[in-house]
Amino acid sequence: MHRVFTRLATLVAAASLAALAAAPLKAADYREEALNRIAALEKKFVGVSEAVPADKYTWRPAEGVRSVSELFLHVAGANFGLPARILGMPAPAGFQGQGYDKSTTDKAQIVKAVKESFAHFRASIEKLEAADAEKMVKVFGGEASTRGAVLVMLEHLSEHLGQSIAYARVNGVTPPWSE
Repeated sequence: MHRVFTRLATLVAAASLAALAAAPLKAADYREEALNRIAALEKKFVGVSEAVPADKYTWRPAEGVRSVSELFLHVAGANFGLPARILGMPAPAGFQGQGYDKSTTDKAQIVKAVKESFAHFRASIEKLEAADAEKMVKVFGGEASTRGAVLVMLEHLSEHLGQSIAYARVNGVTPPWSE
């Protein structure tokens, strides 16, 4: 009897796995997943940018390495510029990518820019067509599907989130979500 149940369970599991493997992923799913990840990244970037004291915004770990302000402005600039450059979504009117990361050290302006940039990035993803998930786009000298390009942009943000956490901790700031 035990063998029958074991065999039946194995068959049910195999059938379930086959059904999952055969079920195509909806093209719109990548956008929803990206929007969920953007929301999580936004919450952390806004939290850490607000938590770092204004007098630490000019701190940098070494000569030639981005300062705190430059890091947050780099992230904001990427959120404004990469959707235009990679996905064909227009950047906000008046946005100039060149030198943006050095445009200010004012904490209030930078936190505002971070918030606005995530709103822009989110809106850019919302405008993507589900049917274009596999459409090829240019990404940093190569090509990727639209879905892949979105992943590249999310990976970029994740990399800089880690950098912002390290910057905060070196300066005695515990990221708000880990207190």
